Amino acid sequence: VQLQAFGGGLVQAGGSLRLACAASGRVVDIDRMAWYRQAPGKQRELVATITNSGATNYADSMQGRFTISRNGAQNTMFLQMNNLRPEDTAVYYCNAIVKVVTIESTQEFDYWGQGTQLTVSS
Repeated sequence: VQLQAFGGGLVQAGGSLRLACAASGRVVDIDRMAWYRQAPGKQRELVATITNSGATNYADSMQGRFTISRNGAQNTMFLQMNNLRPEDTAVYYCNAIVKVVTIESTQEFDYWGQGTQLTVSS
Protein backbone atom coordinates (compact mmCIF):
# COMPACT_ATOMS: atom_id res chain seq x y z
CA VAL A 1 0.00 0.00 0.00
CA GLN A 2 1.29 3.45 -0.92
CA LEU A 3 -0.10 6.65 0.52
CA GLN A 4 0.28 10.21 -0.68
CA ALA A 5 -1.02 13.14 1.33
CA PHE A 6 -1.61 16.55 -0.22
CA GLY A 7 -3.60 19.71 0.27
CA GLY A 8 -1.59 21.45 2.99
CA GLY A 9 -0.79 25.11 2.90
CA LEU A 10 -0.93 28.44 4.71
CA VAL A 11 -4.27 29.44 6.21
CA GLN A 12 -5.36 32.25 8.50
CA ALA A 13 -6.82 31.42 11.89
CA GLY A 14 -10.51 30.70 11.59
CA GLY A 15 -10.13 29.46 8.05
CA SER A 16 -10.73 26.04 6.52
CA LEU A 17 -8.75 23.57 4.50
CA ARG A 18 -9.24 20.05 3.21
CA LEU A 19 -6.46 17.51 3.12
CA ALA A 20 -6.55 14.41 0.95
CA CYS A 21 -4.71 11.12 1.07
CA ALA A 22 -4.59 8.93 -2.00
CA ALA A 23 -4.03 5.23 -1.43
CA SER A 24 -2.77 2.88 -4.11
CA GLY A 25 -1.69 -0.72 -4.27
CA ARG A 26 -3.68 -3.32 -2.36
CA VAL A 27 -6.31 -0.89 -1.17
CA VAL A 28 -8.77 -3.73 -0.62
CA ASP A 29 -6.56 -4.94 2.22
CA ILE A 30 -6.87 -1.71 4.19
CA ASP A 31 -8.80 -2.19 7.41
CA ARG A 32 -8.86 1.41 8.59
CA MET A 33 -7.19 4.74 7.92
CA ALA A 34 -6.22 7.68 10.04
CA TRP A 35 -4.74 11.15 10.08
CA TYR A 36 -1.91 11.99 12.44
CA ARG A 37 -0.04 15.22 12.91
CA GLN A 38 3.28 16.30 14.30
CA ALA A 39 4.03 19.83 15.40
CA PRO A 40 7.61 21.09 15.75
CA GLY A 41 9.21 19.71 18.90
CA LYS A 42 6.23 17.52 19.70
CA GLN A 43 5.37 13.88 19.33
CA ARG A 44 3.15 12.66 16.54
CA GLU A 45 -0.47 12.59 17.68
CA LEU A 46 -3.64 11.00 16.39
CA VAL A 47 -6.11 13.35 14.74
CA ALA A 48 -8.89 11.05 13.56
CA THR A 49 -9.59 7.52 12.39
CA ILE A 50 -12.09 5.98 10.00
CA THR A 51 -12.90 2.32 9.49
CA ASN A 52 -14.07 0.55 6.37
CA SER A 53 -17.61 0.73 7.68
CA GLY A 54 -17.33 4.48 8.07
CA ALA A 55 -17.06 4.62 11.84
CA THR A 56 -15.04 7.64 12.91
CA ASN A 57 -13.17 8.72 15.99
CA TYR A 58 -11.54 12.05 16.79
CA ALA A 59 -9.05 13.45 19.22
CA ASP A 60 -10.78 15.70 21.72
CA SER A 61 -9.25 18.94 20.45
CA MET A 62 -10.41 18.24 16.89
CA GLN A 63 -13.92 17.07 17.72
CA GLY A 64 -16.46 19.32 16.05
CA ARG A 65 -13.89 21.15 13.92
CA PHE A 66 -12.44 18.34 11.81
CA THR A 67 -14.26 15.76 9.72
CA ILE A 68 -12.63 12.62 8.37
CA SER A 69 -14.14 10.80 5.41
CA ARG A 70 -13.36 8.37 2.62
CA ASN A 71 -14.65 8.19 -0.92
CA GLY A 72 -16.83 5.36 -2.17
CA ALA A 73 -13.95 3.49 -3.72
CA GLN A 74 -12.17 3.64 -0.36
CA ASN A 75 -8.97 4.75 -2.03
CA THR A 76 -9.00 8.39 -0.95
CA MET A 77 -9.31 9.77 2.54
CA PHE A 78 -10.09 13.36 3.40
CA LEU A 79 -9.75 15.62 6.39
CA GLN A 80 -11.96 18.68 6.35
CA MET A 81 -10.61 21.17 8.85
CA ASN A 82 -12.67 24.16 9.93
CA ASN A 83 -12.09 26.98 12.40
CA LEU A 84 -8.37 26.40 12.25
CA ARG A 85 -6.15 27.59 15.06
CA PRO A 86 -2.43 28.41 15.14
CA GLU A 87 -1.94 25.34 17.33
CA ASP A 88 -3.15 23.19 14.44
CA THR A 89 0.08 24.02 12.65
CA ALA A 90 1.84 20.72 11.98
CA VAL A 91 2.82 18.19 9.38
CA TYR A 92 -0.21 16.00 8.74
CA TYR A 93 0.35 12.35 7.91
CA CYS A 94 -2.03 9.75 6.59
CA ASN A 95 -1.89 6.25 7.88
CA ALA A 96 -3.40 2.96 6.77
CA ILE A 97 -3.69 -0.28 8.69
CA VAL A 98 -3.71 -3.53 6.78
CA LYS A 99 -5.05 -6.48 8.75
CA VAL A 100 -3.99 -9.96 7.73
CA VAL A 101 -6.08 -12.70 9.28
CA THR A 102 -5.06 -16.33 9.14
CA ILE A 103 -6.14 -19.39 11.08
CA GLU A 104 -3.12 -19.00 13.32
CA SER A 105 -3.05 -15.27 13.92
CA THR A 106 -4.11 -11.75 13.10
CA GLN A 107 -1.39 -9.30 12.11
CA GLU A 108 -1.61 -5.60 11.44
CA PHE A 109 0.76 -3.64 9.24
CA ASP A 110 1.25 0.14 9.30
CA TYR A 111 1.67 2.26 6.19
CA TRP A 112 2.45 5.99 6.17
CA GLY A 113 2.29 8.78 3.66
CA GLN A 114 5.00 11.43 3.38
CA GLY A 115 3.11 14.21 5.20
CA THR A 116 1.77 17.57 4.16
CA GLN A 117 2.47 20.83 5.98
CA LEU A 118 -0.33 22.95 7.40
CA THR A 119 0.53 26.37 8.76
CA VAL A 120 -2.13 28.46 10.48
CA SER A 121 -1.28 32.10 10.96
CA SER A 122 -2.75 34.18 13.76
